[in-house]
Amino acid sequence: MEGKAWHQLSEDELAVLLQTNTKEGLAPSAAQERLAGHGKNELAEKRRESPIKLLLNQFKDFMVLVLAGATVVSGLLGEMLDALTIIAIIVLNGLLGFYQEFRAERSLRALKELSAPNAKVIRGGSLQVVPASELVPGDLVLLESGDRVPADLRLVQSSQCTIEEAALTGESVPAAKQSMPLYAAELPLGDRKNCAYLGTMVTRGTARGVVVRTGMSTEMGKIADLIQQTEEAETPLQHRLEQLGKILIVVALALTVLVVVAGVLHGQPLYGMFLAGVSLAVAAIPEGLPAIVTIALALGVQRMIRRKAIVRKLPSVETLGCASVICSDKTGTLTQNKMTVTKVWTGGRDIEVTGEGYGPAGQLIERGNAVDVKGDASLRRLIQVAALCNNAELAKADRAADNRGRKAERSEEEELEDADWHVKGDPTEGALLALAAKSGLPRASLDALYPRVKEFPFDAERKRMSVLVSHQGGRLICTKGAPDLLIDRCAYVLWDGKVVPFTGTLRQKVLRANEEMGGEALRVLGFAYREAKGGETCDSEEQAEEGLVFVGLGGMMDPPRREVPGAIARCKAAGIKTVMITGDHQMTAEAIARTLGILPRDGKAVSGAELAGMTDDQLDKISDDVYVYARVSPEHKLRIVQSLQRRGHVVAMTGDGVNDAPAVKAADIGIAMGIAGTDVTKEASALVLADDNFSSIVAAVEEGRGIYENIRKFIRYLLASNVGEILVMFFAMMAALPLPLIPIQILWVNLVTDGLPAMALGVDQAESDLMRHKPRSAKENIFARRLGWKIVSRGVLIGACTLAAFVLALGGRDADAATLVHAQSVAFATLVMAQLIHVFDCRSSRSIFHRRFFENKFLVLAVLSSLLLLLAVLYFEPLQPIFKTVPLNLRDWALVFVAAGIPTFAMGIGSVWGSSRRRRSGGRISYGGGRGAGPVKTIAR
Repeated sequence: MEGKAWHQLSEDELAVLLQTNTKEGLAPSAAQERLAGHGKNELAEKRRESPIKLLLNQFKDFMVLVLAGATVVSGLLGEMLDALTIIAIIVLNGLLGFYQEFRAERSLRALKELSAPNAKVIRGGSLQVVPASELVPGDLVLLESGDRVPADLRLVQSSQCTIEEAALTGESVPAAKQSMPLYAAELPLGDRKNCAYLGTMVTRGTARGVVVRTGMSTEMGKIADLIQQTEEAETPLQHRLEQLGKILIVVALALTVLVVVAGVLHGQPLYGMFLAGVSLAVAAIPEGLPAIVTIALALGVQRMIRRKAIVRKLPSVETLGCASVICSDKTGTLTQNKMTVTKVWTGGRDIEVTGEGYGPAGQLIERGNAVDVKGDASLRRLIQVAALCNNAELAKADRAADNRGRKAERSEEEELEDADWHVKGDPTEGALLALAAKSGLPRASLDALYPRVKEFPFDAERKRMSVLVSHQGGRLICTKGAPDLLIDRCAYVLWDGKVVPFTGTLRQKVLRANEEMGGEALRVLGFAYREAKGGETCDSEEQAEEGLVFVGLGGMMDPPRREVPGAIARCKAAGIKTVMITGDHQMTAEAIARTLGILPRDGKAVSGAELAGMTDDQLDKISDDVYVYARVSPEHKLRIVQSLQRRGHVVAMTGDGVNDAPAVKAADIGIAMGIAGTDVTKEASALVLADDNFSSIVAAVEEGRGIYENIRKFIRYLLASNVGEILVMFFAMMAALPLPLIPIQILWVNLVTDGLPAMALGVDQAESDLMRHKPRSAKENIFARRLGWKIVSRGVLIGACTLAAFVLALGGRDADAATLVHAQSVAFATLVMAQLIHVFDCRSSRSIFHRRFFENKFLVLAVLSSLLLLLAVLYFEPLQPIFKTVPLNLRDWALVFVAAGIPTFAMGIGSVWGSSRRRRSGGRISYGGGRGAGPVKTIAR
């Protein structure tokens, strides 16, 4: 017994190892002793931080501390409105961060809800119902249909027991259970047929099992531990904004000190220069940036909701924009999680079956023509056997309940479209009933013609099921099961509508057809029948399943979602690699992956057993070339995500089952299925798909990219404007000129002119070629792709042109006070107008001429609002003494418009000229991309 796994032990070995009785269970006193030693059968939670501490932690961020300093300075200057605005921004961001962190740990509580509240246990030979938390290793547990498994069990008895393990293993079909030992040492969870696991659901039959693991040592407990240990990565946006904040502080303080020193050296009063310097410092730090980022993300979230993607963690929205790999679960994500018969073989004929899911819509097609099943004896008999040897039921939920006002008579096609068909019972049997309905032989009519007399249930060891039915005074035995075992029970075969001896040649044809269907990743069942003799009792399955007539084969699969191939093609065009990670068998996974366009000719597929034998370094060497991982465990999924991250990828991980939760949490962005997904996975995720549609991920990626580009747009606008404000003062001090702007004007520009247009940029439409670029690198600097150059160059031009307008209006250094106020008003108007014109240039990565001017109506309204406020400051008499302004005449406005337009239009003309030169020379510049993102068409920038 030493070194054996639980599934390898015999019943006697299990009893000795756990010191229990597999017939009468533990004595009650022994159970109490073990409970004291092992502890309760519960999933433990790590100690949580108090809500107050979580809230306070939100205000430790570097940018928040800088903004707090700006608040103090604004208050000292008497600018209480500015100070209150910054305080509101700090509080808003703190509350959002607190809300997200407070929700983050709910995934473990959702996991605990999967545990059974009570368990039926045999102790001292008597059946008891005890709290599941009191189970201990060695307890003998009774399982029945509908029960949730209360702990990890080694089954010692199974009677037609099947258990739904999809959430844990990824298998779309309930697993048939047995009690015999399995001798292979290393087996994936889905292949341990004599074990049952905490949190899974019994769908049919009964079983008895001995508890082998409880609490955190169970497979579910291991997942809980992985969730708690997995750290959520900081999003690229959070990292970049922190970088940006530090850069801005250093640059702003350095320039401010230079301006103050230069002013004092040129004879300006120290107090006045201090106020100007502080105003510049406040202006240089875009305290509105966090608020605008939050607003842009929130508006992006609303757009994503309309596209069926629900965001749970706000900063992670833009992470989708740099995702270079999407790791997707197969069952229920890429496929429908509805078994469907797609092929029938009988008498050497291949017949395709159309239609999806469990609905009756579909046809049987042979060589391009619809088959009349009722006139085809062989095919009719096969479908009769499939429907009669069956315990499932099909039901429909009418989705037309809100259409009661429509006419009562509705076409059959409308009825099929409005009905959401689902199976009650085994999905495999449900697929067979759907086949019968498509053939015009619904279960209800067959049951009326062939009443059931007796059933020999499916058994995991003999892998067959049979029923005895009566018909027109006779009796018929119908059998379905594994083809390779079923043909051994057959003496005849139905060939071309005639019963003929089952010769070796015909057997080889059946086996070859079985292999071919299996090679297409189909789950294959064989069908047989015979007429029972008049005096035959059919007391045992051995007697009943003897001398059968083989009818044919049915191949079924969990079909891909129709929209998925197109979505994967869009991912490829966007430079995003799709990887399938599934608990299914490798052959099935490879076939589905090829069908969907995931697995290229030179792509690799790796099994869980192969993965288990690899070190992390070995996995890292091949992970860029692997497109399919099959028969994997939760630990494997986590390793795959982490390996791709080590290779420099930004990883999105989709999932629906409990087994996906650790990897979903560890991924750069975790995506859960909203309909089929478990609460555990949803709580661990950053994004939930409301329609479980893989194509919604592509829409979310597009939104994520658009949001990030909009963030770059308003960073470009805000920083170029701030650079212009600082440099106009710096240039003036260096030239020993009077102050072109007074502190309150700088603060006004920072609060009013910068804020509204920047927010409007946050809802700007994406450029048309957004999804034809590689994903950006996760390590890309916020100023990458020449953004830093654009900020500096436009800022320098705005500052220089504003100063030029000031000097021309001033006329000379010895101007009187009135002339100085007039010149400062011109400079003030020039700076504002230059920024308002520049904001339209920020909409395009090329130039102002590459986007339609009125496309962003919010931006036009924001610019008009800022312009009206400027006119109010200049012409509304009560405001003139506050802002030290005077009205401007037409000549002044001519100077303002020329000076303000030069920075944008001069650079725009230069950009157009440069682009035309690049086109003539054939030069192209790519968007940039993450490592291993794959080939993608690049676009001239």
